[in-house]
Amino acid sequence: MKKLAALFALSFAFVLTGCNTVKGVGQDLQKAGEKIEDAAKKK
Repeated sequence: MKKLAALFALSFAFVLTGCNTVKGVGQDLQKAGEKIEDAAKKK
């Protein structure tokens, strides 16, 4: 469980460093949500 939490925190840090602004973070989260929604529709 600790490994999973560490992996999540590390990937979240990479996502934040990839975005220059708060707007960029919002756009990234929106895209991630759309992909999850699309995956749910396919099942």
